[in-house]
Amino acid sequence: MKLSGNRLAWLDWMRGVGALIMLQGHVFHSFMRNDLRHEGPYLISQFVGGMPPALFLFLLGVTYSFLMDSQCRKGVPASGRVRAAAKRSGFLFIAAFAFRFQLYIVSIDKSPWTDLFRVDILNVMGLSLLLLSPMAAFSTKERIRLSAVLGVAIACAAPLVSAIEWGPVPAFVKFYFIPDSLNFGIFPWAAFVAFGLSIGSLLRSLKPAETGEAMQWVGWGGLAIAFGAWAISNMSISIYPNVDFWLNSPGLIFIKLGVVLILMAFSWAWNLGLDPEKWSVVRQFGTTSLLVYWVHVELVYGKWFWFFKERLTVGPTLAMAAFVILLMLGLSLLSTNWATVKARWRYNRVFHGHSDV
Repeated sequence: MKLSGNRLAWLDWMRGVGALIMLQGHVFHSFMRNDLRHEGPYLISQFVGGMPPALFLFLLGVTYSFLMDSQCRKGVPASGRVRAAAKRSGFLFIAAFAFRFQLYIVSIDKSPWTDLFRVDILNVMGLSLLLLSPMAAFSTKERIRLSAVLGVAIACAAPLVSAIEWGPVPAFVKFYFIPDSLNFGIFPWAAFVAFGLSIGSLLRSLKPAETGEAMQWVGWGGLAIAFGAWAISNMSISIYPNVDFWLNSPGLIFIKLGVVLILMAFSWAWNLGLDPEKWSVVRQFGTTSLLVYWVHVELVYGKWFWFFKERLTVGPTLAMAAFVILLMLGLSLLSTNWATVKARWRYNRVFHGHSDV
């Protein structure tokens, strides 16, 4: 697969799928009438909408592994690779706190100041990268195995971390670690970053001719992992004294991992042979996923469409989802073509200025 502007086109396409799923899920969550939330359309929307966080974290690990491998190939010493990897987490922490601050400012009359310390997906991205930065000290082939083991360990430890008595530890610290329905804790979400590190390192260790066969194994492996985790989760026997399937269950983590791997293989196959320079709606969302995430949260959950919140039936909610997706597509196109738009505006200004003389 060719590179487009130093980006793998099929990875951008995969990220774009996640962005589109996220948009519809949040629109349904914000605008659907409460009395309709036990019915099929809403349940399907939210079930599918639970995949994007896992997908984004996994892809973060994949791209993170590419950075580590690139520095290995350049001969950067282990200590330098670890420092470079750790520095990358700083940008995400800054983005996370800026995001929370912006949301607090625009809803200052409704949100308590404690919302500034909520742990969002950007927070767990930053902390995950920081905690996993020592993986840069290992070779790419070593990182395949070690990162996979770390991912399994994080997923399996989630119910145990939930059972710990944290006592006087401040809530905003606990939320970085304890599984919680309103926050993204390291347990279990960092497992997806570790799995992404493993798969990304595997991809970097392959020869181009080996990628196709590897992707077949990734797809079938994902199917086996998802089905196996689902089957085990439905057994009455559990090694944990207390586990919440939708919150801290390793079974759910592995089901989602399996789905992500299947989507990864499908994304690669779908884009195989396509010109990476040819414009794609899905890939467009993938290249600007952070901007789309940032803006749509305020648009969907803020005051902009307050009259429609929790008042729409299925049809109007679908229409609202389409409307939000089109708005975000326009924003995405504007951001990637801003230099061209600005240049044309300057040209027209100069041209009309001279024509008026």
